[in-house]
Amino acid sequence: MSRIAVVGGHGQVARLLHPILVRAQHTPVALVRREEYRADLESMGAEVRLLDIEKDDVDAFAAAFQGCRAVVFAAGGGPDGNIERKRTVDLEGSLKSIEAARQAGIDRFVQVSAIGVDEPLPDDTADVWRAYVEAKRDADAALRDSGLQWTILRPGALTDDPATGTVTVAERVDRGEIPRADVAAVLAAVLDLEGAIGKQWELVGGDTAIVEAVQTAAEG
Repeated sequence: MSRIAVVGGHGQVARLLHPILVRAQHTPVALVRREEYRADLESMGAEVRLLDIEKDDVDAFAAAFQGCRAVVFAAGGGPDGNIERKRTVDLEGSLKSIEAARQAGIDRFVQVSAIGVDEPLPDDTADVWRAYVEAKRDADAALRDSGLQWTILRPGALTDDPATGTVTVAERVDRGEIPRADVAAVLAAVLDLEGAIGKQWELVGGDTAIVEAVQTAAEG
C-alpha cells in the first residue's frame, strides 16, 4: 500500500478519486485548506493533511508530500469569475507542487488539465476563460519540462453524471463531455501504468472500458 498525495483533495474529482484509490490498496492523502473537511474525507478512507495552495510555500507543500509515492494535482480555481485564482491555484499551485515533489523525492506526478488548452483562443474569448486556459497550458508545459515521471490528463466538459466505466482516450480526441467519476477512474488507472509516463492524453466519454482504453493509449 502506498500513499498518493492529492492536491485539491476536497475538489469534485478528488472526492470521487479517494474511494477508488482505497479499493486499489492505496492511501489517498487529501491536501485541503480547511479542517472542517476532515471527517468527510476520512469517511472515504483518505488521510487528511492541511495545505493552503495559494498561501503556503514550496517547503510547506514538500512537507505535506512526505511519505507519499506520487502526486495527483487535481486542484482548480473553480468556475467563478475570479481571474486571479486561475493563476494562483491552477498555475502557481501546480508549479509549487512540481518543485515540492522534487524536494520530497517523488518522481510520479499526474495532473488534471483541460482539453484543447494549447489551441489559440479567439480574440473575443472572455477574460476569465482566457486566464483559465492559459494557466492550464502553462502548468502543463512546466510539468512536461520538469524531469518528473509525468502524465497529463485533459478531460472534455465535466459533468456530474454517474460513472459509465467507458471512455475515449488519445493524444487528440473530438471535444465532448465526460463524467467526473470517469475522470477519477482514469486518474487511478494511469498512476501505476508505466506506459502512461511521459504521455499527455485528452479524454471524453466513449465505448471502451477504462483499463483497456488507457492500456491502448499507452501502447500507441
